[in-house]
Amino acid sequence: MELVRLKNVWKIYSEERVQTIALRGISFSIREGENIAIIGPSGSGKSTLLHLIGCLDTPTKGNIYFEGKDVSNLSDSELSKIRREKIGFVFQFFHLIPTMTALENVMLPMIFLGVPKEERRRRALRLLKIVGLEKRANHLPSELSGGERQRVAIARAMANNPKLILADEPTGNLDSKSGREIVKILFGLNKKGVTLIIVTHDLEIAKKAKRKIYLKDGKIIKEVGG
Repeated sequence: MELVRLKNVWKIYSEERVQTIALRGISFSIREGENIAIIGPSGSGKSTLLHLIGCLDTPTKGNIYFEGKDVSNLSDSELSKIRREKIGFVFQFFHLIPTMTALENVMLPMIFLGVPKEERRRRALRLLKIVGLEKRANHLPSELSGGERQRVAIARAMANNPKLILADEPTGNLDSKSGREIVKILFGLNKKGVTLIIVTHDLEIAKKAKRKIYLKDGKIIKEVGG
């Protein structure tokens, strides 16, 4: 079943009469349960593409469909609702709230869906156990290693049972061992049915994806698998 479709998507940034074309006529679809690596050099449009798929931004031209609904021109509040309910994000720099414990960081997204406090706590503890951090639940981010922080970020991304996880260079700030652990967790979640898209420049990670989309200068130049 199709989860996301991009149809002739362009993204153009305009600043002081200077235009930068980040994406040029991108078209492809994503099926539920797929795992996809988006690969390309710096400036190829990888992160821009991920932001559009994740409803963090809207295209300048073209259409994006999420579960069959055109989301290209939705309001910020409508896009926010889709993000809260359907999409989990894992970023290179973790983006954990430093004054909150690991447990509180994972519980946070559930507040916006009105999940009762005890259910938030129970679910967050279960997710921390899945990523191997149940014993670190009450630690602040500053008390965790980089790999542990990223595992908390993955648990947080799963808090609202998303259909889609978007990971933007999730191992970029980690040592090799921690990076391998994070990749194992992400692909493990995919095996349980969550659709996974990873932006990476690491070809070892890309090899693990069943489908690979190569970008250059804002265009798809090659697609492998699928």
